[in-house]
Amino acid sequence: MKQVFLSFGSNLGSPVENIKKAIGALLGVGIKVRRVSSFYRTEPVEFRQQPWFVNCVAEVGTDLMPLQLMKTLQRIERALGRRRAIDKGPRTIDIDILLYENVVVQSRTLSIPHEGLSHRRFVLVPLHELAASLRHPVTQRTVLDMLNETPDRSQVIRLGAESLAGDTGYSGSEASS
Repeated sequence: MKQVFLSFGSNLGSPVENIKKAIGALLGVGIKVRRVSSFYRTEPVEFRQQPWFVNCVAEVGTDLMPLQLMKTLQRIERALGRRRAIDKGPRTIDIDILLYENVVVQSRTLSIPHEGLSHRRFVLVPLHELAASLRHPVTQRTVLDMLNETPDRSQVIRLGAESLAGDTGYSGSEASS
């Protein structure tokens, strides 16, 4: 099985539950969940006028090839209500392939490693929790190096166990710094 790191994000409905459902859906489609990071409440960074997100990263194992994996993840997103209305806008679930072994894919439909990996704290913080010394297959920088060097200063706040028990009820009105 290939080692793959996936990013999960949600800011509509019950974000924690949406992510839990997405992770659970992996089990029936040839994807073995090995480890899941903590969940984090994260500030929107590109399209800012929307509710805050919940994000996490999972280390998984799969025999699916990268394009097969992407299509499988997109089917899970659609099954959980994902509609692509506004680019970078609100979503019930978003699942991205961050890293797939040391494979590099650059096509019109798929980029591995994920093109935003080194510029997004909402991905780097949970990825660091799982694999701080993992190296980017192109730049050879570690996750720790990328996290320390990213210009992104958006808020990424680890959720406690009590927050994971049910609906987070974000209003999106949190102040940003």
